[in-house]
Amino acid sequence: MQFILSTLRPAASLLMLFTGLTGVVYPLAVTGVAQALFPAQANGSLIEKDGKVLGSRLIGQPFDDVRSFFGRPSATSPAPYNASASAGSNLGPTNPVLAAAVRERIAALRSVDPSEAAVPVPVDLVTASGSGLDPHISPAAALYQVHRVAKARDLAEEDVRALVLEHVEERALGLFGEPRVNVLLLNRALDEVARRSASE
Repeated sequence: MQFILSTLRPAASLLMLFTGLTGVVYPLAVTGVAQALFPAQANGSLIEKDGKVLGSRLIGQPFDDVRSFFGRPSATSPAPYNASASAGSNLGPTNPVLAAAVRERIAALRSVDPSEAAVPVPVDLVTASGSGLDPHISPAAALYQVHRVAKARDLAEEDVRALVLEHVEERALGLFGEPRVNVLLLNRALDEVARRSASE
């Protein structure tokens, strides 16, 4: 019994010590540093207007108004862009369910802008990302939608195209990732342009 106690005592002490260090001290230190150096990112990269949270730079939102740019489809459930259920569909490229979903999405895009029926649809407008939360689309996917958005907003196509190009985010450090457009930020800027145009 004495041997068991002499063995358990240091084990229990180390357990308490490392629980405190790794479960309390370390998380608090990391949180404190993040809040001090990167407060916006540490709090979710939220986008606010007039004190109201519109969304996050990091999580996509469903835009289905023809006056707005559409983002990538989301495979999360029970609702799209559900951050607590981040996941892809796990359907492979030869899966007939995925093929049918892609055909439906292409048909839906072409139905809201028949004039673009001959233009190939960018793949990221009809397939979900691995996380199901991607807030970005490719520049090609944004430019594909310029005609529809400009017509729906009664704006000049060249102005909407210029707005898209202004919102292209380049590769991180010039190396990592691909050029992309944050759909929420683009739609916010589009709303501002439309508001100014209406007031002139």
